[in-house]
Amino acid sequence: MNIENKDTVCEEEVFSTIFKDNSKTVFNYIYYKFGNEEKAYDAVQEAFVKLWENCGKVSPKKAKSYVYTVANNLYLNIIKAEKVRLKYADKSLKTTHESPEFLMEEKQFKEKLNRALDGLPENQRTTFLLNRIDGKKYAEIAKIEGVSVKAIEKRMHLALKSLREQIEGI
Repeated sequence: MNIENKDTVCEEEVFSTIFKDNSKTVFNYIYYKFGNEEKAYDAVQEAFVKLWENCGKVSPKKAKSYVYTVANNLYLNIIKAEKVRLKYADKSLKTTHESPEFLMEEKQFKEKLNRALDGLPENQRTTFLLNRIDGKKYAEIAKIEGVSVKAIEKRMHLALKSLREQIEGI
């Protein structure tokens, strides 16, 4: 279905097409930023609810961009709220992260990779995961992030450099 020629997102078929075509990619984008599947799922669902609530105001051509923007803003609001909660959290409720005495090599590598990815700045991590996991081209990532392709190339270069320094054999 060519939604570009439709006037409104309020038609159920148009909205459904937009959801099917974009929900997985928007989810992955937000998941890479959150690092939390449940929060990413909630943000994406909320973004599509807002699209439906504002369907008369958003053209089908702008719907994808609208959903990315709303989901990203929801992400930023949650991060702000979490920072406030952490600031006032009881410091005595600390958890320990002890690993089992014997870990399989694969599990160790995965943990090392996850730590290395977590250590990347958010923009580099998001760019790396969108490219390497979702197979997005630099131009697509640049459009999603609202930056130039050169900026994406630089982010990817820095991400790979950092990962290579932290993990042997990557």
